[in-house]
Amino acid sequence: MARAIWSGAISFGLVNIPVKLFSAVQKKTVRFHQLDAKTGSRIQQKRVHPETGEEIPYEQLVKGFELSPDTYVVIDPDELAAIEPKKTRTIDIEDFVEIDEIDPIYYDHPYYLAPGPGASKAYALLLAALRDTERVGIARVVIRSKEQLVAIRPREDVLTMETLLFGDEVVSPSDLGELPDPDDVKASKKEVEMARQLIESLSTEFDPSKYHDEYRQAVLEMIERKAQGEEISVQTPDDEPAEVPDLMAALEASIASAKRQGGSSKKPARAKSGSKSGSKPGSKSGSKSGASTKKSASSNGSKSSSKPRKRSTAKK
Repeated sequence: MARAIWSGAISFGLVNIPVKLFSAVQKKTVRFHQLDAKTGSRIQQKRVHPETGEEIPYEQLVKGFELSPDTYVVIDPDELAAIEPKKTRTIDIEDFVEIDEIDPIYYDHPYYLAPGPGASKAYALLLAALRDTERVGIARVVIRSKEQLVAIRPREDVLTMETLLFGDEVVSPSDLGELPDPDDVKASKKEVEMARQLIESLSTEFDPSKYHDEYRQAVLEMIERKAQGEEISVQTPDDEPAEVPDLMAALEASIASAKRQGGSSKKPARAKSGSKSGSKPGSKSGSKSGASTKKSASSNGSKSSSKPRKRSTAKK
């Protein structure tokens, strides 16, 4: 059973909902230790003075911020503690926004929120209200002495809390300096149409279970083989960069390959107006469009049944 890493309450208006915080992901990174190649012993890292080579005891270490090369401002732990955000046990929701307004680049780390003792009904109420209004709660919370900006949204039957990057933490594309001028690399209408056909031929429903970390699996398999005494032959990869293919030829070949592999049987990409409602089940746009379709169909049907088509009386 998972263990809660934090407990507190969601607060908005005069509402207070006790919750427990759980991590929603478990990273599967393969980790290695550093060993002495001759003896196979695990090495230790020590903090040593760069000039004397002597080890510095932990209690002698201080924090320093580098202003310029070899020039530091020393900060005392008490000075940092004096300006730390006030530790509270509340997730203070400041705003409610539409989920489509949040660019995915701002999402950082996901958590689950479970109801605390006696909070099941209030928790279920907030879950249903967020789902019904298609809104996300933007809040602030202090976790491990750090203030976090978070988004609270429903996922299936649980509330998720995802930490968000602050606006000044996201690098603007204009800072890259290597992007081509859009006016210099305009794609032709035919190229765009073929790219659209390729995307539609490869479109399907998202199923996260079909994607696997193949490199991690290969590393674990290699470790198992070496542990059993097998000798691994190393092949030198080809460092030659691949040539940039002709764009039209590559598109045509890709579309043909997708059709041979049954790509045309996959679900085609939704139209722009339908993608929003499709990504959020029960959304207003989806229900509205469905209602208008039914209304149109019923009105057309009643029109045709109440007013039969007149026969032409014009003389031939």
